[in-house]
Amino acid sequence: MNALTGKVAIVTGASSGIGYETAKLFAREGAKVVLGARRQAALQALVAEIEAGGGEAVAVPGDIGDEDSARALVEVATGTFGGLDIAFNNAGMTGESTALAELSVAAWDAILATNLRSAFLCARYQIPAMIARGGGSLIFTSSFVGHTVGFPGMGAYAASKAGLIGLMQVIAVEYGAHGIRANALLPGGTDTPMGRACANTPEARAFVEGLNVLKRLAQPSEIARSALYLASDASSFTTGTSLLVDGGVSINRT
Repeated sequence: MNALTGKVAIVTGASSGIGYETAKLFAREGAKVVLGARRQAALQALVAEIEAGGGEAVAVPGDIGDEDSARALVEVATGTFGGLDIAFNNAGMTGESTALAELSVAAWDAILATNLRSAFLCARYQIPAMIARGGGSLIFTSSFVGHTVGFPGMGAYAASKAGLIGLMQVIAVEYGAHGIRANALLPGGTDTPMGRACANTPEARAFVEGLNVLKRLAQPSEIARSALYLASDASSFTTGTSLLVDGGVSINRT
């Protein structure tokens, strides 16, 4: 039997990168998947790909920073598939790279809204649905940035990703008795559209690759497999954890 047979999962930021690969993997492992992102056409293409492989998925396009979108994802999961067992709250943005004293309030607010406020809104609706199901697994995509490493120009991003870890820990404590596990996934440099936008020259890419001990970027499918671990019963006694999947960047000093 596959790892997620009979489970219902929400994946946000599903239109590309880590979310895209995770949605496909969850579906291959037997989950019925609700896909959230802004780009409707990309989500519909992913639904078609999942269905062509024998899986089940439904797209719920919208801005994850909007409360109505967060609510709709859960309503579709419960209304279409009968409940909610897993939520991979993965949507995020890096935002502009600017020293903190020059960062505009509008830019700060946009990054915090996309990365942190949206996770709160999603969890706010996901938790009651999981309690009704007897428990579940909440996963938040954080980052080694703001946890083990500080990068110049990434103050808002680091703050938002560190905030996700604090949010996750409180959820783990508040709802563990209800059978809900909450964990954060902390990827390193990953070969995604967002990652390529940050390292947008051969020199920049080589620099990022050299930061970690494996001397390469992760593939999104590698991060997806770690998300699968946290989603599945393989991690049944794991909660409140920040799981580094960073190629060793957090320990590298060479």
